[in-house]
Order: sequence, then C-alpha cells, then structure tokens
Amino acid sequence: MVEYNDLIFEISRQGRVGSSLPESDVAKVDINDKLPQHLIRDIPAELPEVSELQLVRHYTALSNKNHGIDNGFYPLGSCTMKYNPKINEDVARLEGFSRIHPYQPTETVQGALEVLYELQEELAVITGMDAVTLQPSAGAQGEWTGLMMVKAYHKQKGEVRKKVLVPDSAHGTNPASASVAGYETITIPSNEHGLVDLEELKKHVDDNTAALMLTNPNTLGLFEKEIVEIANVVHEAGGLLYYDGANANAILGKTTPGQMGFDIVHLNLHKTFTTPHGGGGPGAGPVGVKEKLIPFLPVPRVVKENNQYQLDYNQPLSIGRVKGYYGNFGILLRAYTYIRTMGPEGLRQVSEGAVLHANYLRKKLEPYFDAPYSQICKHEFVLSGSRQKKLGVRTLDMAKRLLDFGYHPPTIYFPLNVEECLMIEPTETESKETMDAFADVMIQIAKEVEENPGIVLEAPHTTVIGRLDEVQAARQPILRYTKEESAVKEKETVNA
Repeated sequence: MVEYNDLIFEISRQGRVGSSLPESDVAKVDINDKLPQHLIRDIPAELPEVSELQLVRHYTALSNKNHGIDNGFYPLGSCTMKYNPKINEDVARLEGFSRIHPYQPTETVQGALEVLYELQEELAVITGMDAVTLQPSAGAQGEWTGLMMVKAYHKQKGEVRKKVLVPDSAHGTNPASASVAGYETITIPSNEHGLVDLEELKKHVDDNTAALMLTNPNTLGLFEKEIVEIANVVHEAGGLLYYDGANANAILGKTTPGQMGFDIVHLNLHKTFTTPHGGGGPGAGPVGVKEKLIPFLPVPRVVKENNQYQLDYNQPLSIGRVKGYYGNFGILLRAYTYIRTMGPEGLRQVSEGAVLHANYLRKKLEPYFDAPYSQICKHEFVLSGSRQKKLGVRTLDMAKRLLDFGYHPPTIYFPLNVEECLMIEPTETESKETMDAFADVMIQIAKEVEENPGIVLEAPHTTVIGRLDEVQAARQPILRYTKEESAVKEKETVNA
C-alpha cells in the first residue's frame, strides 16, 4: 500500500463538495455594503475542494501519523504527558453539559455552575489557597493573570514595584509573562546543588521587588529545601511569592504551595489533572490566591448564595475579565471528573508513583549519561549529553534517533543551565515494562554513539520526513501552499 503524504490542496479538484447544507432562510446581504472595498477579495480564496470521504480519509491519515499519549510513551520533561482517562470524555459529553450556552440564565444552568464552584473549592484545598479563578485558558495566561493581580495588589497599597525575580531554571514563560505584564525580570542563579542560591536571592530582593516566580520542585526535578526561608526573604521586603504549578504532579497530597508560603498559584490542568494536552486545543490554567489577593480576582466569580449558584460581577478591585465567558468549561469538567474519581488518597498515590517512576528510570540511565545532579529527584530528572558531545554527537541527534523507535523525545536543551540537557518525566501512569523498554533504547543509543555514531547523526530513518536541513528550514521557511510549490514537488516525484 502506497503511503499517503498529500496535502489537502493536492487532492483538491474543482467542483467537488464535501457538505450539503439547506437553503438559507436569511435574506442575502451585499458584502459591499458591510465592508470597505480594500477588505473585499477580487477573486475567491483558493480553498481546497474535496468530497466528504476524501476529507475524512485525509485527516484520519494525518492523525495516524501524529504521536500522542494514547499510542506511545511521551517522556516530555516538565510537561507531565500522562494518560487522559476516557471517563473524563464521557462526562464532558453529557448533554446537560455539552448542550448548554454561556448566555443562558443562571437558574437554568445550576448544575454547570455547581461543578465550577466545587472545582474552585477543590483546587483551593489542593493548593492551600483561599480562592481560585477558573478563567485563564492556559498556564501562561494563568501566569499573566497572577502577575496582573500582583500589580493591582501593590497599586492598592500605593506602591509601584518594577522587578520580578525568576531562577535560571525557570520555565521560559515566567520571564515572558512578567515582561508582558510590564515588569523587568531579574535572573537568580542556582547553586551547585541545582537549587535557588539563597545568598544571591538576598542581594536582589529589595523594596522594588514585586514578586519571585518559583517552581517547586524546580525544573531540574529537585525540591527547594529552603523554600520557607526563601518565602520569608521575599515577604519581609513586601514582595509576593508566585508558584508556577507546572510540577504540581510531584506534591499532591504531600504538601501545598500554601504551606510553603506562596501567595499565588497557577495550575496546568492539562498536566496534573489529565485534561487533553497540546495540539492547539483548549487548555486551562486556574489561579489560586491567598485571602489578601481575593479582591483582585477576575470577574465574574462563581459564588454560592442562599443555596443558589451565581455569577458575581460586583468586585470593584478586580483586574477584570481575562477570558470570554467563564473558562474553558469542557476542559474544567474533565479535571473535575479526574479529581472526583481519584479522591484525596488517589491523588497522593499519583505523586508517589510519579516520584518512584522518575527515580527508577534515573538510576537505570545514569551509568550511560552524565548526571549533573545525582541526588534523589521528584517527578522528573535531567541528564546531560556532554559525554556524547565529546564524541561528536549532540543531544539533538540522540533525540532524533529516539524517533526511530517510536518514542517522543524528552525535553532537550532545557533548562538552560544544564549543558546538552535531556529532561525526562515518565509520569505515574506508565508501566515498568514501558520504562524498561525506553531505558533499553536510550542505552542502545548511548552505545551507538560510541560504536556507530553515523546511525545517530543521520537519524531519523523511519519517519515520514527524514533529517531536515535546519539552517535552510529556518532561513527559507515554506509557510503556505502554492501551486508552484506543488508543481515542483510533482516534478521531483516523476523524476525520482
């Protein structure tokens, strides 16, 4: 069978139709009366024309080429690519949830509002916060939302603080979110143990510090043992402590950001709470706050009054709405289902399993790669390809070689403070057999680097697209379809 690799434009034929719609009963409108002339096309857009069957086969073929957690191991460090239970999907598709509208009167959607209210309460308990907003639609938007509340908090106190501190192991979204929120970012270096250098932190904290953004455990998979003193240093200067919840999968039922001294938390429901991850789809990044920050939460807030659930807009100090409607409801439903399915004991076991699996895999791989921090880790760990780089093979080459074995590579070259970094997170949902098989492949690749480096340097060998010329791809990207490009491709195929 010939492998299907066509673009949808390449199977398009003039006159083919993939839909059958009833005649419109709405009067036609002349577009020239509604739009200025410079926004109206002279010729129709060149959209693909295909039958319904062609459309279904095309996108089914594309989905089969895609790698996802349902068809393979996905050890992407700091992304917690864990299995998404299918019961979550069943609940999200219940008609009482899937067929309601955000503009319905609140008395007609009491069940939906009850779910949102209970999820807020549950996430507050899990994080040790006093209140939660479900509006932000991604972790990065949660960061920005939290930082806007930081700004509003200091403004209410009559202060204008301009600095946000971030460790050198922080997620890239941390300084980016701070910059978008109007702050200057200051990088705090790690010490020799991979943790925040407390003395360096003290040098940079002053009355211009708005907040410190911190992940705990950090991106190296290490728990910040001095977190209580770190919190005290920031709070004594009048600053706030922000918790990036990307690594919350390591602490469920063991501790909370609130117990550590954090004032604000964002969570990634697509990481810790098994909602669909990636692919450009909807996400959710709820934000929790301590009591002093509650007045600044986005509106509307879901509240319970006289045994009825309401949307409360009457919050004069609020930073306002950060997303249309009330958050990505279908995603929030999935997270709610997961939490209720697992229960407190189940969530605790999640973190225990995640930490156990990470340390098991770490010990299996450490003899074959450099380990910059060989102490017990939490949910993820980092290795370095420095040993292999001396033999002429980079971490990038080894990541591409992994594709030949059907594995999505780990996160590479991040965090930036580890040379030739590989960041691996197996999650609690994987079996011992899966981890053993992955470890065997990693060990095989390490041996290939020593004995047959060419096979690694030329990888991948089995994927639809082989090794790209990365320089040319960056400098001469082809970002849209043209008939000319298609003609060149067809000519190359005939000549081959």
